[in-house]
Amino acid sequence: MQSKSLNENQLKVIAITAMTVDHLTSVLFPNYPTDWWILLLHVIGRLAAPVFWFFVAEGYFYTHNWKRYAGRLLAFAVIGHFAYNFAFGIPFIPFKTTVFNQTSVLWSLFWGLIALVVSDCAKLKQWQKSLVILFITIIAFCSDWSCIAVLAILAIGRNRGNFKKQMTGMMGWVSLYALVYALFINPVYGILQMFTVLTIPLFKIYNGKRGSWKGMKWFFYVYYPLHLVICGLVRIALYGNVGIMIGGKI
Repeated sequence: MQSKSLNENQLKVIAITAMTVDHLTSVLFPNYPTDWWILLLHVIGRLAAPVFWFFVAEGYFYTHNWKRYAGRLLAFAVIGHFAYNFAFGIPFIPFKTTVFNQTSVLWSLFWGLIALVVSDCAKLKQWQKSLVILFITIIAFCSDWSCIAVLAILAIGRNRGNFKKQMTGMMGWVSLYALVYALFINPVYGILQMFTVLTIPLFKIYNGKRGSWKGMKWFFYVYYPLHLVICGLVRIALYGNVGIMIGGKI
């Protein structure tokens, strides 16, 4: 029997490392280059988002106060908006350049949590839940990973206890994202999104434990905007105040 050896903290360290590699690569090598080793760095970056989705769903299941959890996510989504847009040269006021990639993934993580709350609300009928969740996907559309992050969180959270359905649902939505990315942004980088599948073996050996260090939650919230600010300073030092990815000012 395979040993389940990774705890929550260890998975988050993997995600944070992958995210940092991905963001720094975007800053250092902008405009979607296709050199194999740059693509490989972005493949490593695909390990980040699914871990965040997974633990939003897990956090919702375990939290004693979802409103406090949502408030924390929303507060850091606001902070993360300015840090993310500074990192990549995207205007702080949305939709000046495009409808894509106007704010950070924290915005969609927040709305993914709200979608789980709506899905579990006994006071709402199914058609009302569907309508509200549709509205949530529209609100989250402009963020990094778009509304796909919301739908992936829903797939993971709704199917808790059925790993196959969780992962099948997640990858189904990622496939849609990859298709849209390939058609409207860049075909090579669209295909690259499918490497989120590499997180599945990691989730399979998740042991359900948090880990001994209790500070990981706050470390992530501080680290996320901090590393983006550093990315922004690197961007300005290398290229000046120009956008370097979709949603930027180039």
